[in-house]
Amino acid sequence: MPQISVIVPVYNVEPYIRRCVDSILGQTFTDFELILVDDGSPDNCPAICDEYAVTDSRVHVIHQENGGLSAARNAGIDWAFANSDSQWLTFIDSDDWVPERYLELLLHAAQEFNTKISMCWLYPTAGNTPDLSQFNLKAMLRSPEQAYTLNGKEISAYAQGRLYAKECFESIRFPVGKLFEDVFTTHKIIFNQEKISVIEAPIYFYYINPEGIVNSSWSMKKMDAFDAMEQQIDYFECNGYDLARRMQIRRYLTGIKEKIALLSINEESNKNVLSALKGKKSKNFAKYSKQLNINDEADAWVLTQIYPKRMWVYWHWHALKQKLNRISGNCR
Repeated sequence: MPQISVIVPVYNVEPYIRRCVDSILGQTFTDFELILVDDGSPDNCPAICDEYAVTDSRVHVIHQENGGLSAARNAGIDWAFANSDSQWLTFIDSDDWVPERYLELLLHAAQEFNTKISMCWLYPTAGNTPDLSQFNLKAMLRSPEQAYTLNGKEISAYAQGRLYAKECFESIRFPVGKLFEDVFTTHKIIFNQEKISVIEAPIYFYYINPEGIVNSSWSMKKMDAFDAMEQQIDYFECNGYDLARRMQIRRYLTGIKEKIALLSINEESNKNVLSALKGKKSKNFAKYSKQLNINDEADAWVLTQIYPKRMWVYWHWHALKQKLNRISGNCR
């Protein structure tokens, strides 16, 4: 049986599905199975999936009624536990693609340091493929918090771009009915590890689909993103992960501020979403702002964006205090 189960949810991606599947089937590491989960796709994707299953014995197809990305990923996980003795799981979205050494590099990284998770950076792209020769593909050993906070790559917020020991999903599934389902889920797996293997290079090609969930117009359903961030902030606070907590607070505060500013341009048409965003601002901004450190450059920058008038007074007072201290020192 294969070492790795590759799970690909498929829904309405006919223009991209072959690019994704071909990139997986062309891997240098070949001991894997590919689980294509047709989530009730209304286009020609179900037939394309079946076509691949006929031509390559590594491909297995699940057809199910539409349940969303979480339901599709969960179906792939359940299938792998019920039908395969694979040791590893990885998730690839059906409009994304990967270089030919993707599985090889992630598996080697996990085995090199004996970790249960290996991960890489994502490369956001409108269709171009980066030249990987300019990057160092050697894995590093990181703590979960280092992996979460280093370089601002946000790599721990995604389900994609990583290889998981199958046992990581023994009791965890993605929340059905939620958008941004990985933000609700993956931190629970990552921060349950002592160490993680990280390839600090963009070896997962994340397609910026103008019709995808992330880039579609804002709606009440997308408020799931901020609900998920609130859960992460609470988790990090309860477990003493200060750097991760503060980084997620910064994302939360700036994210809500930016969305309010953007949607206020057409306030009447975005009335319900604006009301919900302003409710979160009223409830959480003061509480979260107090958890930031004014002496930290990143925290101070966010606080200046959120409270420009108040911070203007602070910075002028701070500069005056430093000037008085210098004068006092020179008078001694």
